[in-house]
Amino acid sequence: MAKVASRAELERLLEDDVPYGDLTTEALGIGAAVGVMQFTARAPMVLALAEDAAEIVTLAGCEVELFAASGAMLEQGAPILQARGPAAGLLRSWKVAQTLVEIWSGVASETRAIVDAARAVVPDIPVACTRKNVPGTKRFAVAAVKAGDAVMHRLGLSETVLVFPEHRAFLGELPLFQAVERLRRAAPEKKLVIEVKTADAALAAAVAGFDVIQAEKFSPAEIAALVKRMASMAYTSARPIIAAAGGVNAANAAAYAAAGADVLVTSAPYLAKPRDVEVQIAAADDGRRRARLSPKADAAVVASS
Repeated sequence: MAKVASRAELERLLEDDVPYGDLTTEALGIGAAVGVMQFTARAPMVLALAEDAAEIVTLAGCEVELFAASGAMLEQGAPILQARGPAAGLLRSWKVAQTLVEIWSGVASETRAIVDAARAVVPDIPVACTRKNVPGTKRFAVAAVKAGDAVMHRLGLSETVLVFPEHRAFLGELPLFQAVERLRRAAPEKKLVIEVKTADAALAAAVAGFDVIQAEKFSPAEIAALVKRMASMAYTSARPIIAAAGGVNAANAAAYAAAGADVLVTSAPYLAKPRDVEVQIAAADDGRRRARLSPKADAAVVASS
């Protein structure tokens, strides 16, 4: 995968952490010394944002060799990148690059865990991650979701139609079928999605003509019952897609897939624990010795998406 952030965005990340210079490095007078920095996976992980991390180190004035791409499944000890350059550049970029990889590899790893659990039961079932990432981090969140082999549920309010109960609060007694007609006129090329919280509401939405029924916080048993009820109905076109949403995670994804949901919608990856990246920094002579002892990249990368 290519890096996802622009040069300006990555420069802002560096500036945020080092706005007025690195006081410690400058005070010690070591900035010009040449060193080597290595990133390795401290535990198994799905790698994310590696290309952006490498670019951050490059922007700090160092030469970088990237050993694994975002989306790769790494074993413990797998090399991620190696950089060589002045100590000032290595120390300036170290934590920003490390944290970027750790946080978003956590999201990618949790995403992949949900995908794998669901697809062990229903191969190729889509897992879609919501837009409930930390505001301002959407570009990174999308990249991490993709690295975990999932898709985005919706990128924002501008490109999808999703009717929540909160929207209906402003529609008064307007019948659902009239809401559908209004939406079709205003957005004729869009799929119409509605969130429902009961089976009866789901059936009413299906009759009204919605394309996707987002079943919010239904249990797997309730999804199975809804699928069965909707299968017995007559439709003028295809049966609406049933999306299970609210509380879907790696522990229950298989159950939701087995229940018959067409899509699993989740926010769980954004709450994942970061994956640890071990960083070693040494003066250049010691760094060359460390580099010779490093494992081959392909020996520790066990899978790649």
